[in-house]
Amino acid sequence: MFAVEVRDHIMIAHSLPGEVFGPAQKLHGATFVVDVAFFRETLPADNIVVDIGRALAALHDALAPLNYANLDEDPALGGQVTTTEFLAKTIFDRMEAARRGGKLGPHAEGITRMRVTLGESHLARGWYEADVA
Repeated sequence: MFAVEVRDHIMIAHSLPGEVFGPAQKLHGATFVVDVAFFRETLPADNIVVDIGRALAALHDALAPLNYANLDEDPALGGQVTTTEFLAKTIFDRMEAARRGGKLGPHAEGITRMRVTLGESHLARGWYEADVA
């Protein structure tokens, strides 16, 4: 399996309602390092998984609505509890839409799997990973 991974970051504000979240129930800020990995079984003739420049641009576009935003007020998130895991899936869906829409270029047609990882700190990270069609 071949892979390429690109990285960006977001700074958000949110609260996580529910006793399980302890002090994070209050409005607080978080900075996430966001990595997106693209996987494919074989390489095409020019030996690249995906156009890195296009992948970086698509990731920037996917993150832009979240960056410097209070996620509690974002109607696109539908009042969801915006945990790391939930945000990883949200970003995955946006990157998959970019892939299907051609924003990653023609090499993206060979991608069979993607993983989105959000690093909360040097101690914890979460991700969402799935096959893509």
